[in-house]
Amino acid sequence: MKMSTLCYIEKDGKYLMLHRTVKENDVNKDKWIGVGGHFEHGESPEECLLREVEEETGYTLTSWRYRGIVTFVYGENVVEYMSLYTADGFEGEAIACDEGELEWVDKERVWSLELWEGDKIFFRLLDEDYPFFSLKLVYNTDDVLQYAALDGKPMELFDERNEDGSRTGVVKERGVAHREGALHATVHIWIVRPNDRSGYDVLLQKRSECKDSNPGCYDISSAGHIEAGHDYMESAIREMKEELGIEALPEQLQEVGFHRGGFEDVFYGQVFRDNELSKVYLYREPVDISCLTLQESEVSEVIWMDYRECLEKIRDGSLDNCIYIEEFDMVGKALGVQ
Repeated sequence: MKMSTLCYIEKDGKYLMLHRTVKENDVNKDKWIGVGGHFEHGESPEECLLREVEEETGYTLTSWRYRGIVTFVYGENVVEYMSLYTADGFEGEAIACDEGELEWVDKERVWSLELWEGDKIFFRLLDEDYPFFSLKLVYNTDDVLQYAALDGKPMELFDERNEDGSRTGVVKERGVAHREGALHATVHIWIVRPNDRSGYDVLLQKRSECKDSNPGCYDISSAGHIEAGHDYMESAIREMKEELGIEALPEQLQEVGFHRGGFEDVFYGQVFRDNELSKVYLYREPVDISCLTLQESEVSEVIWMDYRECLEKIRDGSLDNCIYIEEFDMVGKALGVQ
C-alpha cells in the first residue's frame, strides 16, 4: 500500500501536465498526469504536496485546494491512496522535470491526451466543481477500468463501441462517455397493444425530472445503457424489470433492428453528448399500466397513445419528447402501421 499526492496546477484556463516518458517500469509510462509523488516518512499530505511540486516543477505553491481521495487499484499488487489537489497560486521559476516533459495544456485539450480513463472521471468532477470526494478506481494489468465508485457508490461503466457495434476494449464511466460523445450501446423496448385506430397504441414513459438528460420528456417505453461486459437481451430484460416492474422473457421480445442516434445539448450547465447504438425491440404482451411499478429515479408516469397520433405529435413538436423519429418509423414498419 502506498500514499501519494497528485496536483493539477491551473493558469489561464490550462493545467500543468506531466508526460511520463522517462522511467521504463513506471505504471504511468506514456500517460499524462499532474505533478506529485509518494509520501516520505512522517509527512502530511500538504507537506508532500509542497515538496513534490517544488521538486518536479520549481514552483512554490501559494494557493491550493484539497479536492478528494483517489483509491487506485492496479492488478493484484498495486494499491495507492492519492490525495488530489488543484492549485491556482504559485511563485518561482520553472525547472526541467526528471520524470518527463511538463506542458501547459488547455483544459479542453487535456481530454484528448493519453489519460487513465479514471483520471477523466476526476477531471469531470473537477470541472463540475464537485464537493470533496472519495473515488475508487480498479484496473486490470491491461490498463482497462474494471470498477469505479464515487463516495462508496458504484458508478456506471460502458464498453466503448466501434461503428460495427464491436467493443473497442476501452471502458468508460457514464458521465465521461457523455462528456466525450463516445459511442456506446443501449437497448430500446417499445411496448405496444392493439387498438381500433391506427392498429396499435404505444406505451410512452415520461422521464423523471432528475434525469441527467431530457428531464420531463416523453420517451421510449423502456430503455437503458448496456453496462460494461453485458449484452443486449439481458440488458433489455433488466431495464423492463427495473423501470416498470415487468418480468419479460427473452422469447417475448421481438427484435426490430439497430438504430444509431445522437445529439448534443446542455443540461444543468454541462455539455451532454449522446452517441449510441441501440438495439430496438417490441413487446406485445398485455400490460395494465395501473399495475406497473415505476422506478422513481427514472420514470414519473406512463401513458398509452395511438401510434399515428404519437407520430404526428413528434413531427409537429406538440409532444415534449426525446424520441428519434427514424426509430419510431422503424417501429411502425415492424407493426405494419404507416
